[in-house]
Amino acid sequence: MTQIWIIVIYLSLLVGVGLISAQFFRGTSRDFFVVSRSIGPFLLLMSVFGTTMTAFAMVGSSGGAFKDGIAVYGKVAGWSVLLHSAVFFFIGMKLWAFGKRYGHVTQIQFFRARFESDALGYVLFPVLVGLVIPYLLVGLLGAGATVQGVTRGALPEVFTSTGGAVPPWLTSGVICLVVMSYVFAGGMRSAAWANAFQTCIFMVMAVVAFWMIAQNLGGMNAATMAADDNKFIREGNVGQLEYFTYFFIPLSVAMFPHLFQHWLTAKRAKTFRLTLIAHPIFIMITWIPCILIGIWATGAMTPDGMPLTSDKTPANAVLGIMVKNFTTPVLSGLVTAGVLAAIMSSLDSQFVALGTMFTQDVVVKAAGKKRFSDRQIIWLARGFITGIVLLTWIISLFAPKAIFPLGVWCFTGFAALFPIVFVALYWKRATAAGVIAGVLATAVTWIIFFTWSNVAGTGRPGDVLLWGINPVAYIFGACALAVLVVSLVTRPPTEDTVAKYFPQKNPS
Repeated sequence: MTQIWIIVIYLSLLVGVGLISAQFFRGTSRDFFVVSRSIGPFLLLMSVFGTTMTAFAMVGSSGGAFKDGIAVYGKVAGWSVLLHSAVFFFIGMKLWAFGKRYGHVTQIQFFRARFESDALGYVLFPVLVGLVIPYLLVGLLGAGATVQGVTRGALPEVFTSTGGAVPPWLTSGVICLVVMSYVFAGGMRSAAWANAFQTCIFMVMAVVAFWMIAQNLGGMNAATMAADDNKFIREGNVGQLEYFTYFFIPLSVAMFPHLFQHWLTAKRAKTFRLTLIAHPIFIMITWIPCILIGIWATGAMTPDGMPLTSDKTPANAVLGIMVKNFTTPVLSGLVTAGVLAAIMSSLDSQFVALGTMFTQDVVVKAAGKKRFSDRQIIWLARGFITGIVLLTWIISLFAPKAIFPLGVWCFTGFAALFPIVFVALYWKRATAAGVIAGVLATAVTWIIFFTWSNVAGTGRPGDVLLWGINPVAYIFGACALAVLVVSLVTRPPTEDTVAKYFPQKNPS
């Protein structure tokens, strides 16, 4: 019960932080959606990093390393260290500048204005929502798997079907309620404050868990020597072309709706400086411990003498099992709280982003800005957030349980859309028709590869490699080709729009 009480206390503290931050809420839709564009360097760093680190980074990376080896770090985290800050600089800062100058609060508003097309917004909205929902599922599945792993045997008379562990459906439901409580109250302001608090928690707990597990396994050298040798060999686990084409996956951050909204909260351009420098360092601090714990699990024994490499060990539960078996109950509860912190620091931003898009890009766009008061717009967003939270929780009860593959497919879709934001910022000749063609090409090819993977095997991207190349490369190429060809054969944007988004000097 120790772990359960610590988790309950942590969730209560989080609700408190969220509600306290809501006291600073100014009551306007601008504050609810983009914190009145007033966030400083530290809060921007913590909120941006927190929202990019999910169950995929902690639970999924440990499970992925347990199954596929050390190459998991290189496939995703290694490329992310190199590319995330570059995307923030070349994409994020420009989008922030245009958003501040022209009042954009969503991606779709930017694309509509840049390409003078309402139709583009209606095409892009369902695609973005369709990709965010699997991202939400990754968080809920990760929370359920972790808590189940660390609470085994805690309540045998209450939860008989899970061996006394808190069942995933209950964990995910509680997580949804906690996140919704403070998001409902303060919107993106509460999300930013909560993200800063949670980022500190999960970074510290990742390092502490890593150190404690290493000590209880006899030290890092002993833990590494006992691990499965095959998990350290790239050949056989991931091919060279597959590894290289994972390069595209980190480009997904350029199209995350929730990250776009966090960029817009920055007070000034210099606010990004700390994020550009510290974000890669934070990635290494978080990913390396979680992946090594997954590697060590391949040679670790449970207290009853059974190897964790048993086929009965689900990848999602590896981190929770290792924490439970090789740390103290108190530390186990704290680390679990850290994992939940990483998960919820993304869920809150995603919920706000979906509520913002629905309100601004569908309801207000269709009815007109004068149809609703500022207060009504906030309640529209809250209503949609409540609905999407309930829908996501229901889907999580039936969703596939493999976090790492589901996360990769989600990022694949966002990464494949990278060409449309790149041409919007750097190619004057790009047209609305070209971008619409790119979005549709992405959606169609993504569905084809995803369906193929589920027919071919377990639903993992690695099940459908063509000539050893990851599907993201083909989907990315389809989007880029469609944008290029259709833009060249359709009417270019007006001179006024080009002058607006390609000024002689960078907007500030």
